[in-house]
Amino acid sequence: MSTATTPTTARTSTRPGGSPVRRFTSLARAESLQFLRNKTLLVNATLLPMGFGLAMYLVLSGDDEQSKIQASAVAMEYFLLFALMFVQFYTVLSMVTTRRDEGVLKRLRTGEARDVEILGSSSFPGAVLTVLFTVVMSGLLMALGAPGPVNVVPIIVAVLLGLVVTSGLALVTSGFTKNPEAAQITSMPVMLLMFATMGNFRQMYPEGVNEVLARTPFALIFDLLQYGWAGNTTVDRMNDVAPLTSGEVLGETWQMMLILVVWAGVCVWAGARYVRWDVRH
Repeated sequence: MSTATTPTTARTSTRPGGSPVRRFTSLARAESLQFLRNKTLLVNATLLPMGFGLAMYLVLSGDDEQSKIQASAVAMEYFLLFALMFVQFYTVLSMVTTRRDEGVLKRLRTGEARDVEILGSSSFPGAVLTVLFTVVMSGLLMALGAPGPVNVVPIIVAVLLGLVVTSGLALVTSGFTKNPEAAQITSMPVMLLMFATMGNFRQMYPEGVNEVLARTPFALIFDLLQYGWAGNTTVDRMNDVAPLTSGEVLGETWQMMLILVVWAGVCVWAGARYVRWDVRH
């Protein structure tokens, strides 16, 4: 599962100058080139999220519209799970840890680039791919006969804030990761949390546990995605709760979106606070 990138000392040690936009663009371009050179990472990023999501849709969908709605919502949930897990979280964790061990982060920090530009650029390639794949996945599901989303706003919020949350958690995890190989172990708590808060698993928990988990970041992300796509969640469907209309979805999810904004802020703060810039830090 290791996605450690090739050494980049010679290519990324040049100090980017100019405006903040120019510096960030230069750093993001360098990170994107390294991302694209890693064939294993590209295959995992492309095939795993969309392949698993499409497989879930084909297995769960029937001839009636309701089954297609439910199957497409579950398919999107699994797609986003693997996209956030492997395209964003594990990639940022691996890249930042590798750059730190090569001494690249320390050198960049002594130049003109600011911390937010350096760390933000590491999140750029996976974020762009995740957004692009979300659009492609949605189109593929509709091409296969799935109805379109009930309301796209919760979906957009879930994807964008999901990228922020996973990037922040990747930086935090990197601070406790000794080397890129160890990332396979240190990444497990976050990955287990992602799986544990999916709708299919949460329906098996006691009501009190489910109420607590429903306010954790990934549960909010998955619920927002399902509300936006189907008008209800996996737990709602198990309890025979009717789907909401587009306007009702916004009324139901606006508080969830605010809580997720707070989680995103906390994760970004923690990532900037606990990331290690040097192996001796």
